[in-house]
Amino acid sequence: MDFNLTDDFTKAGIAFTQNETIAPKTTFKVGGIVKFFITPENVRELKTAINILQSRNSNFFVLGGGSNVVFPDEDFECPVISTEKLNSVYIEDSNNINSNNSTQTETNTAPDKVLVTCLAGTPMATFVNFCTKNNLSGAEAFAGLPGSIGGALFMNARCFDKSISDLLYSTQHLEYSNFPSEEKTDSEKAVKIVNAPFKAEEWDYKKSPFQNQNKIITQATFLLTQKTPQDHDEIEKSCKFYINERVSKGHFKYPSAGSVFKNNHAFGKPSGKIIDEAGLKGFTIGGAQVAPFHGNFIININHAKASDIKQLVTYIQKVISEKYGFNLETEIIFV
Repeated sequence: MDFNLTDDFTKAGIAFTQNETIAPKTTFKVGGIVKFFITPENVRELKTAINILQSRNSNFFVLGGGSNVVFPDEDFECPVISTEKLNSVYIEDSNNINSNNSTQTETNTAPDKVLVTCLAGTPMATFVNFCTKNNLSGAEAFAGLPGSIGGALFMNARCFDKSISDLLYSTQHLEYSNFPSEEKTDSEKAVKIVNAPFKAEEWDYKKSPFQNQNKIITQATFLLTQKTPQDHDEIEKSCKFYINERVSKGHFKYPSAGSVFKNNHAFGKPSGKIIDEAGLKGFTIGGAQVAPFHGNFIININHAKASDIKQLVTYIQKVISEKYGFNLETEIIFV
């Protein structure tokens, strides 16, 4: 790592730490030391941070709520930008609803529709609680989902047959050039802010237009339904139902990243069911185990290492491929 970064970020007034232990910042509770950990306070600072890294021809990794990533056990030299301080949620002016937006229909432009905007680092729990408090319906199925808004959008999180994109009205992101980019001009290295309306064709099951792209989500606006104060208890009851569903299925028994593998409808069964039928529930490598209560969960039962999780994922893929001819695709990201 270029240690001139410390001077650059100090001069820019952007908060950072060095030799940050990353495990506590992930739901899997694994990973070693991040050498340079950047925590911008707002989108302007995030944009400046990327500009600095561009000028130093440095790669970086953007971390949201840490609910779907596995950092390596070794020291991580690449700078990490955390969105944890980009945490805000508010109701937009209703006049901002644009009938030209591709998400809109006659129903969507009805008076009971409300736009809610969240910065990328806003925890999903904060978003759902805000909706409940303000009697807004639509986000109930995401109650209890860990992670951040940015992470949920990046993966197009899906819960109880509902994708986060089903609520989406528009997004804002930063767009930057590929690098290392020593041969690029300053204008080619420029980071720009892009506001984009939701386009259904860009989204699919666990797919978003931000994957494998030089784009960083900064905020999202969702279209929700305004209910009356008399409906508050019903919204709250629905949220509790989904939280209890997660609890009853063991989602919070051990550190994990939720579903490890994507479902593939061509297989005819959910990945968890296939893994279960292969007799892999409870199979353990090091401190990582295929959850006895859910075939598509890997859990950290005893100080698991990232290498344990990776070996277990590879083993599951090998067994399923040999037994059924299916190639399981991971949902979790190995950094």
